[in-house]
Amino acid sequence: MIADIVSAVVILVGLGLVFATILAVAYKKLRVHEDPRIDQVEEMLPGTNCGACGEPGCRAFAEQLVGSAATPGACTVSSAEAVENMATFLGVDPGFVEKRVARLLCAGGKAEVRELVSYQGTQKSCRAVTVVTGGHKECSWGCLGLGDCADVCTFDAITMNDNGLPVVDIDRCTACGDCVDICPKQLFTIMPISQKLIVQCRSQLEGELAEQICSVACNACERCVVDSSPGLIEMRSHLPFIHYEKNELAHPEATKRCPTKAIRWVDGPQFGDNTATRLPLGRVEVFQNEERV
Repeated sequence: MIADIVSAVVILVGLGLVFATILAVAYKKLRVHEDPRIDQVEEMLPGTNCGACGEPGCRAFAEQLVGSAATPGACTVSSAEAVENMATFLGVDPGFVEKRVARLLCAGGKAEVRELVSYQGTQKSCRAVTVVTGGHKECSWGCLGLGDCADVCTFDAITMNDNGLPVVDIDRCTACGDCVDICPKQLFTIMPISQKLIVQCRSQLEGELAEQICSVACNACERCVVDSSPGLIEMRSHLPFIHYEKNELAHPEATKRCPTKAIRWVDGPQFGDNTATRLPLGRVEVFQNEERV
């Protein structure tokens, strides 16, 4: 009996040694060498893991930098000094890229679009009201103004103004794209700062019907197409479509005759901290669990 136990122990110990040896040899032969500079570069990065560089996190971006697959300037969160330091350490060109910022493709705030209901749910958010009612404004394509984008912004680059529109601080914005992902109406987009001609409307309506719902809606009059450089703007689904690959042809002149100011030449922040006079409710006013018609 004791002999059987001893034999079993010896066999188990022997197998353990064999497998340990195999693992040690495999590790030595198959291990992937990691450049120690990756750790050093990662320490130089801001550590926000925002994804603005196109990588899932700062560690992955550091690996790309060390492997010469990216340039330090692709990190839009880092300061110019930090970018220079990384470039000097790696012996590469900083590769500064044009600043990109979040832009909202809607200008319909409280003063421009009538509310159908006064939403006062326990969770005051654009996503919540979209799930419950599809939106509380007459324009079903426009900004809901409840600030999900401001709440999700890691860099405090978005604040809601008195008109219920998100104001993007272009100095703080890192083009991380969190506001793009959170907006249930898909109204945010990331654009180079040089693209100043912006259509601030996504309504699929046209003519007087569009203007009745929102005072700054595009009515598809096509004046911007006529007034812009040939080939720069075309109409698609009742909205101006700007060919940004021809951005060098863009000029404020394209916005001058727009009757609703739906197309704007934006040089800096899109919206100010203006105070708006809220339009009266269009149909139904909701108070907690009661309805008043």
